[in-house]
Amino acid sequence: MGVRSFLDSMNMKPGDKLFDHIDRAIIGSKVGVAVFSPRYCESYFCLHELALLMETKKKVVPIFYDVKPSQLVVKDNGTRPAKELQRFSLALEEAKYTVGLTFDSLNGDWSELLRDASDAVMINLLEIEEEYNRMKRKH
Repeated sequence: MGVRSFLDSMNMKPGDKLFDHIDRAIIGSKVGVAVFSPRYCESYFCLHELALLMETKKKVVPIFYDVKPSQLVVKDNGTRPAKELQRFSLALEEAKYTVGLTFDSLNGDWSELLRDASDAVMINLLEIEEEYNRMKRKH
């Protein structure tokens, strides 16, 4: 199974349109990894990417980095339309109730986190491939 990762800082060049490039990568992906941090909900880009992952029904592996799921809340600072706030909040709620990994940067083992995250991605990819093959055999 070929695995291609996408990291915007590694896969984009000056002049690329952020949303176009990232949205295409998300739509073409099978599994996403969302790394939630204490300031995650302050980032429009992070919330947009999470919403797109959830709306396109991708498997998402959440990593809660120095934050508990209950601490993640989309705040209304008056700069975002209500519809967008609702979109982000729905995606965040769905992600918060998805089994994920937790990491405490003071006491955690980075190599263990990376191994666990890559294992979770590979397991999800294998399950998706098995489901695809099952569906193919039915038709």
